[in-house]
Amino acid sequence: MTVLPIRLIGDEVLRAQAEPVTDFDAELRTLIADLSETLEATGGAGLAAPQLGVSLRVFAISPKITDGEIHHLVNPVLDFPDSEDQDGPEGCLSIPGVYLDTRRRRNVIAKGFSAHGDPVQVVGEGLLARCIQHETDHLDGVLFVDRQRPEQRDRLLATIREASWYDGASLPEVRVSPH
Repeated sequence: MTVLPIRLIGDEVLRAQAEPVTDFDAELRTLIADLSETLEATGGAGLAAPQLGVSLRVFAISPKITDGEIHHLVNPVLDFPDSEDQDGPEGCLSIPGVYLDTRRRRNVIAKGFSAHGDPVQVVGEGLLARCIQHETDHLDGVLFVDRQRPEQRDRLLATIREASWYDGASLPEVRVSPH
């Protein structure tokens, strides 16, 4: 396991559609361990493989927000059992120090696989649902800036340009999340 650097907004890997995992092997399990170790070191709620520069459909969730033993999901597919929304503060490890209220679905059912290829299902509400949706967005090349109203988005982009960590790379276009 290794703590790896997290890619920041402007890195092209964050805007690419991640590839489905086809090999449930030791390499995948190492990636999941690296995701978990890096997530724990940062204190975040979730971390997707593209944030480590790996364009695969896998993410880790912090054990502090899950009740079960599943702390990662491979090839997630989301379903929403109702149309109830939630608004709440959200941030992203790829956009350090920026937090904005973001609208998400309150409840989610995520189906996917474990590191060994076993089918799993995670039912989430509140913070867990928010985390699952946020990380799945990363797998689709979508960032939480894409979910902001235009006036929030403009303010957020200005804040990013002024951040000490921002390297001056051009900011990618804003996209609409498929979820």
